[in-house]
Amino acid sequence: MSFDGFFTHAMVHELNAALATGRVARVSQPYPAELIMTIRAQRHNYSLLLSANPTYPRIQITTVPFTNPAVPTNFTMTLRKYLDGAILEQIDQVGNDRIVRFSFHTRDELGDRQQLDLIVEIMARHSNISLVNTKTSKIIDTIKHVGSDQNRVRLLLPGATFVMPPKQDKANPYLPNQLYSDLARQHDQPAELARHLQASYEGLGRDSARDLADRLLTSGHLPTTYQQFIQHFDQPEPVIIDGQKKSFMAFPPLKADESTLQHFPTLSQLLDNYYSQKAQQDRSKELAGQVIKVIKNELKKDRRKVKKLEKQLADASKADKYRIRGEILTTYLGKLKNGMSEITLPNFYDDNKPLKIELSPELSPSRNAQKYFTKYDKLKTSVAYVNEQLKLANAEIEYFENIQNQIDLASPADIQEIRLELQQEGYIKNKQKGKKRRKVHLSKPEQFHTSDGTLVLVGKNNLQNDRLSFKTANKNEIWLHVKDMPGSHVIIRDTNPSEQTILEAAQLAAYFSKGRNSDNVPVDYLPVKRLHKPNGAKPGFVTFRGQTTIRVTPHKLDN
Repeated sequence: MSFDGFFTHAMVHELNAALATGRVARVSQPYPAELIMTIRAQRHNYSLLLSANPTYPRIQITTVPFTNPAVPTNFTMTLRKYLDGAILEQIDQVGNDRIVRFSFHTRDELGDRQQLDLIVEIMARHSNISLVNTKTSKIIDTIKHVGSDQNRVRLLLPGATFVMPPKQDKANPYLPNQLYSDLARQHDQPAELARHLQASYEGLGRDSARDLADRLLTSGHLPTTYQQFIQHFDQPEPVIIDGQKKSFMAFPPLKADESTLQHFPTLSQLLDNYYSQKAQQDRSKELAGQVIKVIKNELKKDRRKVKKLEKQLADASKADKYRIRGEILTTYLGKLKNGMSEITLPNFYDDNKPLKIELSPELSPSRNAQKYFTKYDKLKTSVAYVNEQLKLANAEIEYFENIQNQIDLASPADIQEIRLELQQEGYIKNKQKGKKRRKVHLSKPEQFHTSDGTLVLVGKNNLQNDRLSFKTANKNEIWLHVKDMPGSHVIIRDTNPSEQTILEAAQLAAYFSKGRNSDNVPVDYLPVKRLHKPNGAKPGFVTFRGQTTIRVTPHKLDN
């Protein structure tokens, strides 16, 4: 089931039971299209997630932790201004559509009672969250501004009148009707009946329509079956279905295999489980947009620089040809005349074979010879400088490729720290420059346990790696890293681990590396005391010697 109108109905019922009459304690916007509203209700703090994410739009109570950005958005500040301390009167659904209205009452600056609606539209890429003055229907602000150039039917901008999306010509399934009965008599195939049910009823998703069709076609009494189906959403039995394609429903479908079902006590807990990995990855990519752009630009610049430097080295490797020409011209200087543009002379470095040498007509014979010696000296002198620049450029490429690898496995908190690192290194401008900077608390490395219970720590970004290797780890504990490719720093919190523990930690190191999709990945390991960080080295960079190398297949252990 997608988050269709029926699932929305069930979720609204769940949220009303938990949150109605609660007070808004805090508003945060940890991700560009998602709000977390902390509501104090029934002597408990609930984190209400309102998501206008184009891929995973939804409303739910969440227990997944989040990290606030250093600077709140304008929309966050607007919501804090109007809704801080507001009472959530009720939550209702518009028809059976994926539009939910959160009704609040609060006091304005003069102390007068004020009614506000927070309207959430759960409609894929058209999803939005709008704060509206109930009395005037004027939009105070929206999480996504939609102008006339994007939508000619509706303006979603501050100051505009809020207008509901155009209503579809479909029946509300909760109002009295006989459509289901007529359709069931006309169509005896589940797929065909489901298609017509979906076209006839508001908010009926594909999975819900198929389940309703199955129930109607196997029913002995259509009205009872239909009423039981729609009423089931008021008393859901949330399940995740692990079939060919993982999906979720408010209750088990008629033809579900019980062995494929995973049950949950609430719809919100179901969604936390279902979206935990998908949404986190999407949030990470969303937050990493600027970071990825910076990395791509820097890599493009560095690779272009390497190509240019390698060409200079190739030219320098041919420097001897200029020295030879200079020496031949000096030897046969008497044969040169002013104004000559070229001359052919015997090459005494190649059995006196004739060698054509280009000349500058405006230069004297001796200056022409000197010109070749100067070119030779310049190329030879440049080799050391070019090699140094090439080393720096390649090191920077390795650094950014390592960050690219970290982004692939990063959580939103890791992305914030990667951004901080790039700010510290000068690749991203710090917008808070000149202001009092907010202290950033680095997240902890990810923890795993090997089969014998030994704790293994894995750094998920360079700042974590540095702290893990040089602050957290003891000098006799074991450090691991994939050989000659980007990867995480891994620490075994044991000074004398078993071979099995080293093997499992090495598999982790391979998993959290660029070689995670390979079968035979080399991993170095050694005591932490043999690590060294050169002065001025970039975050995450270390040198070492005396390592042991083993080859493993990447594998992620259970946390």
